[in-house]
Amino acid sequence: MEATRSRCSWLNIHAAAVFGFLYFPILVLVVYSFNGESVGGFPPHDWSLRWYQILFNDDSLWLSVRNSVLVAAFAVIISVFFGFPAALALERLSLPGKIIFRRLVLLPLILPGIITGLSLLTFFVAAGAKLSLMTVAIGHGTALIAVAETEISAGLQKLDIAQEEASRDLGAGEWRTFWRVTLPNVKLSLVAAMLLIFTLSLDEIAVTFFLVGRENTLPLEIWARLRRGITPEINAVSALIFCFSLVTIVLWYKLTKQRD
Repeated sequence: MEATRSRCSWLNIHAAAVFGFLYFPILVLVVYSFNGESVGGFPPHDWSLRWYQILFNDDSLWLSVRNSVLVAAFAVIISVFFGFPAALALERLSLPGKIIFRRLVLLPLILPGIITGLSLLTFFVAAGAKLSLMTVAIGHGTALIAVAETEISAGLQKLDIAQEEASRDLGAGEWRTFWRVTLPNVKLSLVAAMLLIFTLSLDEIAVTFFLVGRENTLPLEIWARLRRGITPEINAVSALIFCFSLVTIVLWYKLTKQRD
């Protein structure tokens, strides 16, 4: 019994150390976003919201925020448009090579972002397409199809296929069964997938770096400014991004718990 307690104590200490290593830098970043003096120096002095005021008056930064939101919105549409049919095919149809197809769908999640970005860049250059926010959105959407497929497949697995069969037996066609039975039962999974895709697209930098044109997204704007040195408003915008990401991830988690 004492050995078990000792083991649990060490596990708790180890877990606390790991979480501290992961999240303490984020806490420091948030704290320094309220530092009234400068970026450096410890402890922070003269608590102030001045960097947030400067941030809200920074037009170029807010333009990059708008670009990131637009890209994320289109990435959600592209991912769901292709991910939903893929999930339906994998869960409802008996197809030859289905296991291989499932692995191929998940491939963008396994490959490093630099490989995905470089391959898409090669494709767009060969097709004669001009790099822009749309090419970035297509890149994000392509890379995140696997997220949509995985989330929606989980929802379809929870749905009793007998409900769809009963609908068809009562005279409903495939489309009516989909709109009246399948879609309402997987809507939580669909919303959860959209939230997760939107969040992942907002902070994607590897694929964006290869596909962006003249207009920056927020991660690239921050990266470009950091090359000139850390500025206090970067801490402020990073704190806001963290809060937004935390809210969306919590919503995604609650939706997946309701689904399960």
